[in-house]
Amino acid sequence: MTPRRGPLGRATRGTTGTNRLRRIDRWIARHPVLRRAADPLVVDLGYGASGVTAFELQSRLARQRPDVEVLGLEIDPARVARANAQLAEVRAGETSFASDAAVSFAVGGFEVPVPAGRRPAVIRAFNVLRQYDEADVAAAWASMAGRLQSGGLLVEGTCDEIGRVCTWIALDAAGTPQTLTLSLRLADLERPSIAAERLPKALIHRNVPGERIHGLLATLDAEWERASAVAPFGPVHRWQTALRAMDAAGWPLRERARWRLGELTVPWVAVAPSD
Repeated sequence: MTPRRGPLGRATRGTTGTNRLRRIDRWIARHPVLRRAADPLVVDLGYGASGVTAFELQSRLARQRPDVEVLGLEIDPARVARANAQLAEVRAGETSFASDAAVSFAVGGFEVPVPAGRRPAVIRAFNVLRQYDEADVAAAWASMAGRLQSGGLLVEGTCDEIGRVCTWIALDAAGTPQTLTLSLRLADLERPSIAAERLPKALIHRNVPGERIHGLLATLDAEWERASAVAPFGPVHRWQTALRAMDAAGWPLRERARWRLGELTVPWVAVAPSD
């Protein structure tokens, strides 16, 4: 068999949006993997038609790790050329980003090519696998996770066009899913199950009766509706009331301190597909 040449995967639709990935960026910024990494290299995999998400990622992470480096990878060489042109503008001080921001761009896909044999502490792959079949997910996870440094973190997820509805799966360096997080803008939220439209590929087709993810979203909707009695105290209070009720009912909710941000995190076993 002839060895595969070139990047692994196919180009995303490229619908990059300024500030679109702010929710996941802030979550990564507080994650222990980033804070403890000996080599804080972070990969923005499949950043799309503009390099802006890589610049934003570096800017947000640098507040916690000033020595963080971000490498943006795209399969399409034309997108890499455009990102490098944007980088030249950053270096010239023509943008709002720091002119010395530790950001670079290269051609690459799920094989995650990194110069000098380095391994990333974190790989963020957002809005990448939506175009693939569910059957392709495990291989993509394994390929990306296999490039992580020991104890590294892979974050694979999806969001809407303006970043108000986000979901992501955190995986370890073995490619094993650890948690699922939902992150929603609460100010104008009607029903939390809006997250169903933006679930990661591994779950988006599983939101049907009998599947765990369906049970989670149905329960979340029910508790959100029940908590309408406290809506006058604001959406954050309503959200926290709903999650406290789920917690009391036995749902294994994690990261309680982040509930106020419109987040809900559960261990993967609580939502994993049934087959």
